[in-house]
Amino acid sequence: MAKHDDLVAKVWNYAHVLRDQGVSYGDYLEQITYLLFLKMDQERDQFLDEPSIIPAEYRWDVLAALDGEALEKKYREALETLSKKSGLVGTLFQRAQNKLSDPAKLTRVVSLINKETWIGLDVDTKGEIYEGLLERNASEVKSGAGQYFTPRPVIDAIVECVRPKIGDTIHDPACGTGGFILSAYAFLKDKTQGDRSLIKKLREDTFSGADIVSDVVRLAAMNLYLRGLGNGESPIVRRDALSEAYGSYDIILTNPPFGKKSSYKIIGEEGEVTTEQETYERDDFKYTTSNKQLNFLQHIMTIMKATGRAAVVLPDNVLFEAGNAGEGIRKRLLQHFDFHTLLRLPTGIFYKPGVKANVLFFDKHKPREDGEPWTKALWIYDLRTNKHFTLKKNPLGASDLKDFIDAYKAGKIGKREESERFREFSYDDLIARDKTNLDIFWLKDDKLEDVDSLPDPDILAAEIVENLQEALTHFQEVAEEV
Repeated sequence: MAKHDDLVAKVWNYAHVLRDQGVSYGDYLEQITYLLFLKMDQERDQFLDEPSIIPAEYRWDVLAALDGEALEKKYREALETLSKKSGLVGTLFQRAQNKLSDPAKLTRVVSLINKETWIGLDVDTKGEIYEGLLERNASEVKSGAGQYFTPRPVIDAIVECVRPKIGDTIHDPACGTGGFILSAYAFLKDKTQGDRSLIKKLREDTFSGADIVSDVVRLAAMNLYLRGLGNGESPIVRRDALSEAYGSYDIILTNPPFGKKSSYKIIGEEGEVTTEQETYERDDFKYTTSNKQLNFLQHIMTIMKATGRAAVVLPDNVLFEAGNAGEGIRKRLLQHFDFHTLLRLPTGIFYKPGVKANVLFFDKHKPREDGEPWTKALWIYDLRTNKHFTLKKNPLGASDLKDFIDAYKAGKIGKREESERFREFSYDDLIARDKTNLDIFWLKDDKLEDVDSLPDPDILAAEIVENLQEALTHFQEVAEEV
């Protein structure tokens, strides 16, 4: 672990130097991705007798032997050539450009990577190093990368509850940097007991993901590659997941992007054009709406297999948004799916301030002949009321989700018991609520009851900032709609 931490610190500390010289964290991480892949490609050829997949004139040993302007010129040529390749190489180098145009800076980064033998590190260590860089990038507010990060304790708790099995196909239609896929892979890898055929199945035939942002697809593909996931092709593809149904899967694990509006990018030969799309009109969508999260929920309902399961992180508005689409989609979720569990997440755990989100757990079944709803009862666990977290001073940890995992009783849902934070609500009660509003809470907020119970001032200040940010976001959305 010490080596892992030292490497993360070493690679990231140089990012601060470059930042002071005008190179953004995101650009630095992008270049690290390109160079690290080229270095590992050479090491696979050198130590594992796996033939290089990079043209000879652009391999690592050629680049590492150069410096200054000669290195910058050769590196730029390499990126241009590799961006036109197919498969994993094409995914990683898609639209690649050299953002380290200063030859001295590029020479320093190449030297930094060249000093380590990356193939000698086990796959978990390599993955942790890269994920450490991703998380540091996400924590930098100005980078904007935090929107692609779901807190790891939340991801791991979700996977622990869903408990995928070897043989399941697992998909994330808004994969970000691949956190859900990596957590599910770690969970299932422990079940293989070292069986190489099962490990091969996990690495090559189990996981897939999509994201609409090219740079994020690159980071996710590299994140998975460092764990050994893929079969020469990238498990992650660039796709506007909402544009069409493209497959069916046993398990969906995802946290769709925040924000109400849907948008996509059309990439042309002459450049990039961004197009705002308010609604998606798909034959498999029962409702037309401009709410991106509601559209993702409909998309997930469509791509689940007939016996599929899903766990989805969605904001509060999905639970209460009025209108034909919001109410109709909630009713459909209750009637045609077994929507059995809702976890109300605390605030202060996402890099984007003011986010109030939940995890929806639901299963798909074939239509019932008797017309009865599949949901008999929805169990709601409130991990929000009187819980106070911040990203730095009081971060959410695995122990904070242990009670929920225990109460969830994976595989034994019928034996659940109510507690102060865990309540059961029958289908009849839910469907009778005005506009099928599922934004249900019952605990008293101590902040409103007793001044002596106020949290630490730093935590309270962070919550105030988050509430102001949430209000600002709401005003901006209203302004955009006017």
